[in-house]
Amino acid sequence: MATNQTGTLLALVSDVSPEHIVQKQLDAYNARNIDAFLDTYADTIKVFKYPNQLQYQGKENMRNGYASFFEKTPDLNCKIKNRIVTGNKVIDEEFLTINGKHYYAVAIYEVENGKIAKVTFLE
Repeated sequence: MATNQTGTLLALVSDVSPEHIVQKQLDAYNARNIDAFLDTYADTIKVFKYPNQLQYQGKENMRNGYASFFEKTPDLNCKIKNRIVTGNKVIDEEFLTINGKHYYAVAIYEVENGKIAKVTFLE
């Protein structure tokens, strides 16, 4: 909580940074914990393939796609090679292991009100 100099105005201040939210999402992804993973996303999440191809929208659509993916991918792992944080955006350069194969990707996360509201993937 924060107050002004005279102590007459009070504001609630969140200490949860966009970077913290995205890291929490990454940790849940690597643990293949679908509930913790989805908890980091807004109900109205939009996921795009660069530059603007909508892949899916809404948390339930994410659940439908990721739940079986998590179950069928025991070696799933994502390591961050580089992270840039600017304002409410977190840009991750990622190295992924999926079913014994390795991939590089870039993800741009946009955080609003403590939840990931938009993701754009570059592959």
